[in-house]
Amino acid sequence: MQDRTTPRRPFPDAAPPRPAARPVDDERHGIARTDDYAWMRADNWQEVFKDPAVLDPAIRAHLEAENAYQDALMADTAALRETLFAEMKGRIKEDDSSVPMADGPFAYGTAYRTGGEQPRFFRTPREGGAEAVLLDGDAEAEGKPYFRIGGADHSSDHARLLWAYDDKGSEFYTLKVRELDSGRDRDDTVADTGGSGTWDGRNEGFFYTRLDANHRPSRIFHHALGGAPETDRLIYEEADPGFFMSVGGSRRNDWIFIAINDHETSEYRILPADRPDAEPRLVAARETGVQYDLEEGGDVFFVLTNAGGAKDFKIMTAPVDDPRPENWQELVPHEPGRLILSILGFADFLVRLERKDGLPRIVVRERASGAEHVIAFDEEAYSLGLAGALEYDTDTFRFSYSSMTTPAQVFDYDMRTRERVLRKTQEVPSGHDAGAYVTRRLMARAPDGETVPISVLHRRDTPLDGSAPCLLYGYGAYGITIPASFNTNCLSLVDRGFVYAIAHIRGGKDKGFAWYEAGKRAGKPNSFTDFLACARHLVAEGYTAHDRIVAQGGSAGGMLMGAVANMAPECFGAIVAEVPFVDVLNTMLDETLPLTPPEWPEWGNPIASPDDYRTIAGYSPYDNVAAQAYPPILALTGLTDPRVTYWEPAKWVARLRAVKTDDNPVLFKINMAAGHAGASGRFSRLEEIAYVYAFALKVTGRADARPAGRE
Repeated sequence: MQDRTTPRRPFPDAAPPRPAARPVDDERHGIARTDDYAWMRADNWQEVFKDPAVLDPAIRAHLEAENAYQDALMADTAALRETLFAEMKGRIKEDDSSVPMADGPFAYGTAYRTGGEQPRFFRTPREGGAEAVLLDGDAEAEGKPYFRIGGADHSSDHARLLWAYDDKGSEFYTLKVRELDSGRDRDDTVADTGGSGTWDGRNEGFFYTRLDANHRPSRIFHHALGGAPETDRLIYEEADPGFFMSVGGSRRNDWIFIAINDHETSEYRILPADRPDAEPRLVAARETGVQYDLEEGGDVFFVLTNAGGAKDFKIMTAPVDDPRPENWQELVPHEPGRLILSILGFADFLVRLERKDGLPRIVVRERASGAEHVIAFDEEAYSLGLAGALEYDTDTFRFSYSSMTTPAQVFDYDMRTRERVLRKTQEVPSGHDAGAYVTRRLMARAPDGETVPISVLHRRDTPLDGSAPCLLYGYGAYGITIPASFNTNCLSLVDRGFVYAIAHIRGGKDKGFAWYEAGKRAGKPNSFTDFLACARHLVAEGYTAHDRIVAQGGSAGGMLMGAVANMAPECFGAIVAEVPFVDVLNTMLDETLPLTPPEWPEWGNPIASPDDYRTIAGYSPYDNVAAQAYPPILALTGLTDPRVTYWEPAKWVARLRAVKTDDNPVLFKINMAAGHAGASGRFSRLEEIAYVYAFALKVTGRADARPAGRE
């Protein structure tokens, strides 16, 4: 183990910011607590999301001081960051484009121009002809420090494009309508939306979700073209702030789906797409713990649900004229250990993406006969995705495949003939020799006996004698599975001798729905002990050493980073926490924040439950910073992030510096013009990744290493 009293690789001698402690006392459930840095939460945070200029000058001054400090400590990596950026950019085909997807007389796709940051949306005539650019993201973003396009949906008559943009990073999207014959936007403009909309069946207007002042999707509206937004018809309003809401449409353009859900309960309301004046009809009333999704199927809806104790989900059918639960019929039964992730309905087939034995697979079912076949793959660890189709009455759908060594491939699959056509392979302009790399699937033993999967990538010539540095990534929340997919960026570390590893810890669905349940609420500590087990297993197997492991996670994965840093700082050489959810207890106690009520099913409600309070208080990273030695830590955030607010990492960093006993640096980098997703351009984002990788190389003593094969 390294000596935690001095940095492994010295940083410049610079004094970090030392913000004032202004204690605020709080007592809940008879438990007293003091928060020294509560003042960093801006009272006008809602306004800051829309206009960062209104941030309290004292808070702004502190954040700018943090940026100046990290600039000073990372100044000697400027050339390395430029090199890393150039490498990662060199692996991106600058004028890349998607494979256009057919819909009626056209095929629609996205593309980038050389040097461009934003996508262009285009279409081509299906029978051949010139490409037409429908929306040029670079042109729309010109002059804006931040710009991100949300959804873009063409009308079924192919005359208009409904598109959304966010120019603050706060995820308040503005919807606009473009006439495709002229290329000009109409006056129809709707602000403060969730980022997408759905055309009605007559293409005379669109449905959308409006966000309230607390950034919650509380209402669904219909906007008639030519009308003022204030006259838009309210379709449905959700009274419970604990539920998310979205609106979408069927590919046959016959139904509008209003999806309402939290992390464990769901509800759908539907209405005919050509009847925006109709009242939405309830399908199945919400029942705590019961989830279901609707998919079109002509005269039936396909229902993917866990009702009736189907923990890993089953598929039912429901007649469209009366889809209440009493009319549901079982189609694909529940099979423990086979988690059905999503379904896609067609006129003659039903496609499902499922996970079994820790790996994804695609199953195609012929509706008439019930016959099924599996699309098979050979690698030890890989990633699959359903790209789907824009059309319903077709025999062809699209899927993507990659592994940690295999660049992404796009296939069109004929469900009738079972012919698989490779439409595109991800091009790596600087070159990629898959044979130079090894990907493995390891299993670590958790303290309670569970086995935790680890996906590993390294160069074939990397010595596995404990000398290699390792970047160990983890997430473990919301049932999200981190795929073992191709990542060109991490090759800049792997080519410099790193082992790149993904810990598939509890809280995700890597081993089924039970794997998720075992990593939420009272089971949340399993995520942390799983991650520590993965770190220790990599050391035991000779892949790395503890003082060479750089642990990385973002958002809920950033909370994981804070927790394991408190629990076992000796396991890591450094910690990288991106937009980290580290002030868990205070956030879950603040029901005015955008995500707090919807997140209670995931983390627990410490307002109502003393047990939930104690559970969260037991691991919340900010509340458990201890007088002990910590490895070097890098935290990153965005000022206008509505998901994990900037003050969470700001407070955490301040407390770490005030309490810890070592001299290792804690760096805090704030993007003052972005939110949760970081920089909006594809190359701007690479600069942020280059910064993180430069930190990882610096703390592991590899800042001067040259990438293998490029000496």
